Amino acid sequence: MFSEKKNNPNQVLERNIIAKNTSIAGDIISEGDFRVDGTVEGTIKTTGRVVIGGQGTVKGTIECSNADIEGRFSGKLVVSELLSLKASANIEGEVFIKKLSVEPNATFNATCTMKTGVKELKTNERAKAEKTA
Repeated sequence: MFSEKKNNPNQVLERNIIAKNTSIAGDIISEGDFRVDGTVEGTIKTTGRVVIGGQGTVKGTIECSNADIEGRFSGKLVVSELLSLKASANIEGEVFIKKLSVEPNATFNATCTMKTGVKELKTNERAKAEKTA
């Protein structure tokens, strides 16, 4: 009757926080989520979400599945799913994304390449057409 939620033993639930008044220079690689309220100069690679808080600053490269940005980012940003820019966000550099959400007053000075989901849409439309026919 009710389906039980099954825990995936391979799922990583790590949350990494780079606190205010903390500076890191170098590369960070993880499968967990990141929140940056301090300063990072280098590369952040994760299969999780990256959040840059209102006081956070990142210079370098970020590769992640989702990103929420309130602070400052400068460099190359590669997001395989959704990039969400809050009103206080300031982005400069190159951005590669699938989906983009921008609040009013966010600063977005970047070249942006957006992957498209058109192929998925066409196959879904074809399947719907076959069901109705």
